[in-house]
Amino acid sequence: METNKSRILVVDDEPDMVASLEDLLRKAGFEADGAGNGRQMHEALSRHTYSLILLDLRLKTEDGLTLARELRQRSAIPIIMVSGASDETDRVLLLELAADDFLIKPFSPRELLARVRAVLRRYAVETGAPPSNAPRPPKAANRDQLRFGDWVLDLSERELIREDGAPCALTQAEYRLLEAFVRQPQRVWTRDQLLEQTRSLETEVFDRTIDVLILRLRRKIEPNPKHPQYICTERGIGYVFAAPVIRG
Repeated sequence: METNKSRILVVDDEPDMVASLEDLLRKAGFEADGAGNGRQMHEALSRHTYSLILLDLRLKTEDGLTLARELRQRSAIPIIMVSGASDETDRVLLLELAADDFLIKPFSPRELLARVRAVLRRYAVETGAPPSNAPRPPKAANRDQLRFGDWVLDLSERELIREDGAPCALTQAEYRLLEAFVRQPQRVWTRDQLLEQTRSLETEVFDRTIDVLILRLRRKIEPNPKHPQYICTERGIGYVFAAPVIRG
């Protein structure tokens, strides 16, 4: 049984599936709510603080991809995507979405609970706090920071913010990758070396994983992602963080 009563939101347009997952999660010691569409999901998020969202990828009347992108833009809350397809295309799409993990239907109750606990545990270890969609408390004055361009990577809070204080939501994989880059600017990394930086995420590794993560990071931090000035490609080798980095 869970002792901290993490609250989980299940988003699926099949009422039987929502009821089944709610029952499973509650019996495992979690609090659980259901939502049948995006509107209900956002209403639930406005009412409660959630530690994790289980989101179906292929909703009948809405695009689960779009809902996940909207969630990731506004919050770093962990997302486990649920898909009925098992091909690599879907898995790469989930990486592009910034999902923290994914489940392929049909899945066993044991697998679902194991994935939920792993994501919650991993998030708590890496951030030092339980995951949630609640507003974050004020930050301490003394922080370990790395600055580049208009950005500040806060190593204490494990987050990326603009110099004006606006946050930029990163997944755990994106954060790990960016941290590796800015800690060692001008170093040329191979894809295998960069994969090692995200290996603890406990998800399958695909050949395109690093390229997808680089694409996502460029879209978030580069002034012009098509002509990057921070994360640059070293043809035939890998990538290099080309911008100067200042500590403090």
